[in-house]
Amino acid sequence: MEFFDNLDPLLRAFWYIALPASLIFLVQTVMTFMGADASDGVDADFDSDLSGADAPFQLFSLRNMINFLLGLGWGGVSFYTTISNPALLIVVAVLIGAAFVYLFFLIIKQVQKLAEDNTFKITQTIQKTGTVYLRIPAQKTGSGIVQVSVNGSVHELKAVTDGGEIPSGTMIRVVEILDDHLILVTKL
Repeated sequence: MEFFDNLDPLLRAFWYIALPASLIFLVQTVMTFMGADASDGVDADFDSDLSGADAPFQLFSLRNMINFLLGLGWGGVSFYTTISNPALLIVVAVLIGAAFVYLFFLIIKQVQKLAEDNTFKITQTIQKTGTVYLRIPAQKTGSGIVQVSVNGSVHELKAVTDGGEIPSGTMIRVVEILDDHLILVTKL
């Protein structure tokens, strides 16, 4: 601890901020990669009605505070010898801390773009074309099976038609959804 005793009080303060923030950041990072930390900054660390906010993450969270303190501490330590004016050094360190929070915001925003809902919904088949797999009897007297591609995935669905029989291999278009497992098709 002799190293810290000989330092200027401002530089010592920056070191006292940078070291614990780095340790906590390291623990958070390890926990995140282990899967022990399920938070990505989306939930606030306090109770409030945030229903009106439509932000990708909350500004006031433990993770953002650690990111800010990490930038503040290491920015102050790094620029201490370069910037001789203490007030300017503090302003630069605060701006670096804010930049760390903003950088984290950008990273979270990019990660959230990777989330994609590929859940199949039968309503997505309306006006799609497909192929008859098992023949479809005429006038809704029975059902056949069609293959329809939705979002790059082929789905086999039960189908009926209002017109004449549609043989296997024929191209069709989905006209209507009759229920969760049955569609109405027409021959192309």
